[in-house]
Amino acid sequence: METVADDEAVADFDTRRWWTLAIFGFIALEGAALQMRGAIIPVIRDDFGTSQWQLGLVPPAGTVGFLIFVAAVGAVAGRYDTRILLLLGIAGAGVGVLLMGLVPSFGLFLVALVLRGSFRGIGRGSDRPLLSHLYPHRRGRLFGYYDMMWAVGATLGPLAVTAALWAGNWRFAYYALGASFLPVVALMWYLPKPSVGGGDDPLTLMGLRRIGRKPAVLVMAVCILFSTGVEGGLFTWLTTYTQGRLPGSLVTLSLSVLLVAYIPGRFVAGSLAERFGYVPLSFGLGSICLLSAVYTFVFASGVAVLAGIFGIGLSLSGLYPTLLAYATESTPEHSAPVNAIALVVSSCGIAGVPAAMGFVIDGMGVVRAMRLLVVPLVGLLVVTAVAWVRIGTVDRTGA
Repeated sequence: METVADDEAVADFDTRRWWTLAIFGFIALEGAALQMRGAIIPVIRDDFGTSQWQLGLVPPAGTVGFLIFVAAVGAVAGRYDTRILLLLGIAGAGVGVLLMGLVPSFGLFLVALVLRGSFRGIGRGSDRPLLSHLYPHRRGRLFGYYDMMWAVGATLGPLAVTAALWAGNWRFAYYALGASFLPVVALMWYLPKPSVGGGDDPLTLMGLRRIGRKPAVLVMAVCILFSTGVEGGLFTWLTTYTQGRLPGSLVTLSLSVLLVAYIPGRFVAGSLAERFGYVPLSFGLGSICLLSAVYTFVFASGVAVLAGIFGIGLSLSGLYPTLLAYATESTPEHSAPVNAIALVVSSCGIAGVPAAMGFVIDGMGVVRAMRLLVVPLVGLLVVTAVAWVRIGTVDRTGA
């Protein structure tokens, strides 16, 4: 006979499952919005008559508000209702996307981008910490699946721009994406407050210092800086590298191959995290990524380059969620600040490495610049090897 306790357990499970669905829906839309931005730049250049240096303002505009608000959410975690923060962030991000399709000038496009990035920071600063508390014993797996959903959206984003152009107007892509936020907001609005045991504790200055000194957090920060720097370099310069090395029809496909590989890569990483442990898995993924990068940018030619790119995406994609889960296990009561640190560091890597590569390309060419991506990968392997030997793990997944 079912008891009241049994009914409550089933209700908690259903609530947790619906909250997971809502979070996954949001991050998929975020991935689509980010990759749409890159696909839309050539179109808005012609539509608004924008110069190249002005187009260079697009990435900073999308990042500045994000960094400020994701750091702020990490600092106030535990003091405000996570449900309210998520609703505010997701609804605001959806409005920002819609405004990007409505604006009549490039200047207002940048303003809408700053607005979207700010609300995106509130949403991204709240969603993964909630996921961490919903699944305290399966963080590695769920973080991998979360980032897999980002990859699904990122793969579909450029296709949405292509479909909108076929329909006659790039703005249709933003209208459709903005409308897609409505079901997610409605779901979160009607869901009861998530029931989690041991949410984030309010953060103090002493607590922040303690978190920053934890070896697992330091390992995560350094390795995410390296891995996302490689990602930023690939997202920005991969199609430049493949020009002349692949048939013209396959140049833009090379970036799609990279992003498609993220989907199985993050699924597999999430599935293996609990079996092998976070640090050994990170070392293994980094090793495969390094070998794939050497093959792609030193030995491969012609269509074989695409196979190497797929190998890079397959292995590189699992590093971020695995490293973040590793650090979160070391201080689960402060998952939001750890998440904020990871997001800030990753934004620096994604923005900084491509900029540095631009100077190398200008002086020595794109081949030399792409080969230099092995440097941060070697650095990642050194750090994870030291962490494996010196820090170790308490169990298969604990830090």
